[in-house]
Amino acid sequence: MIDGLRYCSKCVMPETVEGAEFDADGLCKTCQSQLQKGHIDWDARRTELARILGDAKRSSGDNYDCIVPISGGKDSVYQLHVICKEFNLKPLAITFNHNWFSKTGVYNLQNALEKFDIDHIQFTPSRGLVNRIAKRSLDTIGDACWHCHMGVSSFILKMAVAYKIPLIVWGESTAEHGRATYDKPDKFDRDYFLRVSAKLTPEQFACDYISMKDLFPFETPSIEECRNINGIHLGDYIPWDTEAQVEFIKKEYAWHGTEIEGQYKDYKSAECSMAGMHDYMCYCKRGYGRASIQMSGDIRDGKTFTEAGKRKLLKTEKMRPKSLDYYLKITGMNEETFYKKINKLKHPALVGKQIPFIEDTRKVEESGKPYMQKLIDGEV
Repeated sequence: MIDGLRYCSKCVMPETVEGAEFDADGLCKTCQSQLQKGHIDWDARRTELARILGDAKRSSGDNYDCIVPISGGKDSVYQLHVICKEFNLKPLAITFNHNWFSKTGVYNLQNALEKFDIDHIQFTPSRGLVNRIAKRSLDTIGDACWHCHMGVSSFILKMAVAYKIPLIVWGESTAEHGRATYDKPDKFDRDYFLRVSAKLTPEQFACDYISMKDLFPFETPSIEECRNINGIHLGDYIPWDTEAQVEFIKKEYAWHGTEIEGQYKDYKSAECSMAGMHDYMCYCKRGYGRASIQMSGDIRDGKTFTEAGKRKLLKTEKMRPKSLDYYLKITGMNEETFYKKINKLKHPALVGKQIPFIEDTRKVEESGKPYMQKLIDGEV
């Protein structure tokens, strides 16, 4: 933990989480949501889900009953299980391919399509465009992934409009990550991804080396075109249990986990070779990464950690990821420039504070402040 930051009284999440709020007992939003889950009438919510899906099926005629966005990741495979096996709907699976698929991700996506025997549409932006967007993305929204944030939203909505499918079924609730609570859910609408992740429209994102013609695939359909499109999160209707669901899809559908940089579990964003880079950027800006998020979830689930155990597991998010080398290569950026840029994006609560890093073994100094710490503090 970083001296001088406020942390949740139960888990290890700090005040630097986007939209962080603590209640009178010092609990963060996500811990508040976890408590709320125990008081929700989940039978009633499942009945409401059955009504929504039943209406979609009855009104679809010869069309698909709904759209299920799918990456092959843990959530989308479980979404397909619920839709296809538990409610017997015929979905159209749609993938926005971020063009950073891992080998495990390629397997999991194809495996899911075959296991559920479903129709599928995929869009992949060019490698060169993704590389240029990754560079621009750091300067604008502070991570490398604007194309994924915006692409998932725009392409799914375009397909919903083109195929006249009014229902999109997403996975976990945003209440699972502190962006909302189960008492005050964040509902899906046309601008949902713009609000929670993309932050900038294509018009705002364009620059001298990325034209609006380049960004055409990321344009969202009009308000009028999206007027009759509804999106739901399954996690608002069924109790979301990531650990149990991962074990279930591994056993039932031969889903594969993999080693992922910056975390101590094998499932979050297993489909993306740049997941570690995304989480590392978060750690540099906000002082927490994926391991902190995972440990907080474990604590909410009743697991206990010794201080030594916490330090050992949280060490993973403090380490320089190998994917940083790839990011520097595709953007033409050097490491010093990267850290200077990320340093400017630090959360205000971290200004003047030292964020602990595991030393980059390629740059070991005999004495004084570690090289990586100098980089992140803008001293190099």
